[in-house]
Amino acid sequence: MFSWAALAVVAFAQETDTRKILVAFGDSISAGYGVSREQSYPAQLQKKIDMAGLKWRVVNMGISGDTTQGGVSRMGSAIKRMPSIVLIELGGNDALRGLPLDMSSQNLQAMISASQQAGAQVLLVGMQVPPNYGPDYARQFSEMFVQLAQKNKVPRVPFLLQGLTDGPDIQRWFQADRIHPNASAQSRMLDNVWLELKKLL
Repeated sequence: MFSWAALAVVAFAQETDTRKILVAFGDSISAGYGVSREQSYPAQLQKKIDMAGLKWRVVNMGISGDTTQGGVSRMGSAIKRMPSIVLIELGGNDALRGLPLDMSSQNLQAMISASQQAGAQVLLVGMQVPPNYGPDYARQFSEMFVQLAQKNKVPRVPFLLQGLTDGPDIQRWFQADRIHPNASAQSRMLDNVWLELKKLL
């Protein structure tokens, strides 16, 4: 049963929470598609931060199917939270939909700029596409993240799925759709993010 009282308690707790805010901005991978919310790597990140005694609150703003254009449209709601760090993990769905790389790059740049103008540090999370996209496209897609990180002088996670797609038993880490990481893969993604994120916390 819906309870306005319970909602008010949650809202009050958020308003009185003095921890700095880290927004995890992304698509289905950040949203934890196919796994429980508690198993998603942003949720595990919160646990890791708490165990380290750091005063940060992770806000998971991952939405399944989101593109960089969708990210731009949602950027205002992220900024309203007054984050100190914005983690940007988007671009994979742009590739799946065949969207122009120039458009994806411009959208990511807009999100980086908006975050920095709001006073937040940015961690750009790099992605890669499978070889069947063609070597030229795959190279350009990967380099897009490198170029944006260098241009804006922001740290970058080279590849969120590092260690999951380059091993002998790839399907061990993915769900039946062979696209979305399973519950076992979440800690591996967290490790990849943590290498760069811990320098900002």
